[in-house]
Amino acid sequence: MTYRLLAAATALGLIASVAVAAPHGGNAFIRDYDTNGDGQVTRAEFDAVRDVRFKATDANGDGTLDEAEYVGEYTVRLDAQLAASDLTAEKKTEERQRQVRQAHVRFGALDKNKDQRIDRAEYDTSGAAAFAEQDDDKDGVVTLADAAARRAKRAAAAK
Repeated sequence: MTYRLLAAATALGLIASVAVAAPHGGNAFIRDYDTNGDGQVTRAEFDAVRDVRFKATDANGDGTLDEAEYVGEYTVRLDAQLAASDLTAEKKTEERQRQVRQAHVRFGALDKNKDQRIDRAEYDTSGAAAFAEQDDDKDGVVTLADAAARRAKRAAAAK
């Protein structure tokens, strides 16, 4: 189990190092999934990162994610993001608590059959929905233009 956790941390570190170097313009989705550093995310890039992440998160290797695995993997990524942020220590603690609570809620929402596990089909369904939401022009590639269009739509709706 220790080896799998070390392998998972290493794989996630590789993903993060590629993402940090990418020209993401501050967009977290592009930062997290742009593996070739061209400033955009194809569906193939997205699926490849999600595949690595699923396998790394599945610490016991049973092909499904239990709540501890799901929340634990997210917490590792969250802690890295918070460490790099310019928030005060107090705000980091508050944000971490809020986000971890939300991760538990997300687990329950993703576990469609309510068997206390996220199987690969449930994981892939949520990924497809997330990609589709980000791809504003529905051309199969998420760009900063997609992000800008989504922000503009949200701003218009808020008026």
